[in-house]
Amino acid sequence: MTELDRRSLLAGGAAIGALAAMPATAAAPKGSGPDLSGKSILITGTSTGFGRLGAEYYARQGAKVFATMRNLPRPEAEQVRQLARDDKLDLTVLEIDVLDDARVDAGVREAERLAGGALDVLVNNAGIMTTGPVEMQDMEALRLLFDTNVFGYQRMARAVLPAMRKARSGYIVNVASQAGRLVYPGMGAYSASKFAVESWAEQLAYELAALGIGIGIIEPGGYPTRVMENSNPRSAALAAREPEERKAAYPGLVAQMGKSSSANPSDPMDVPRAIAELIAMDPKERPLRRAVAMGPSPQEPLNALSAEIQRKMLGAGPFAAAAQAVLGR
Repeated sequence: MTELDRRSLLAGGAAIGALAAMPATAAAPKGSGPDLSGKSILITGTSTGFGRLGAEYYARQGAKVFATMRNLPRPEAEQVRQLARDDKLDLTVLEIDVLDDARVDAGVREAERLAGGALDVLVNNAGIMTTGPVEMQDMEALRLLFDTNVFGYQRMARAVLPAMRKARSGYIVNVASQAGRLVYPGMGAYSASKFAVESWAEQLAYELAALGIGIGIIEPGGYPTRVMENSNPRSAALAAREPEERKAAYPGLVAQMGKSSSANPSDPMDVPRAIAELIAMDPKERPLRRAVAMGPSPQEPLNALSAEIQRKMLGAGPFAAAAQAVLGR
């Protein structure tokens, strides 16, 4: 990234919109897509965005898909059910709220029952965003953000792993973000939650390698899903409950709170295509991380350097074989 690009990203309140506007490696070629026949796939957060697109796409590629969302009944769920009926897709809607341990466990058990055993793939996708300066992220905002974006992934992993471990197979794909490797001022709390996903998922990858279970991390750049628009009510409410003295310290960033939009013309189907491509790959060939964007992904040098350092750090210890399995030679 050039110095000019770096300065542009850091410029006042415009930094909040940088994630959506930034050209962010077209992940998978358009076309018929990989054959996912025989795969059972559970996805969280399928009412909109990558989750909704992925649920339909994987089913059209032959997978048995469990599209999960919270607060059923709801129109989005019926739309998915109607699609499944009309197009004869193996696509089942189940209720899962990733904030609720009991609903997570019940939803996963039902999916496993319908699948006849351990799930082949979990796509941890459900997530939210809140914008604004870090100082203005009160405990209510932070708890909800981390409970959804990080603890939700942990709840889902804990629910699917017992059966996967027994089967000694499975794959957990975690939707992180370009903002999980790079910092965008004005998105500090969201970015911090995605940094946590990156660390959590990589550690899980090393720990599960000997058990035949794979971990993937998808790093989208800015895509025109509804994650930013959906953040606006939360961000506006957060700004409203903060004192004027605190808001006055960050006029540019505060002015953008509740006004986020996804204007990037990139195709959000890039992300489901990338995930499908990874699912269909030989597990021994899957990369730990996959950047997905229209153009160069600026976190790629960090990913390469991180992998090199991890290989050196783990290469002489008890996790040497795991590091080789996860990161390659």
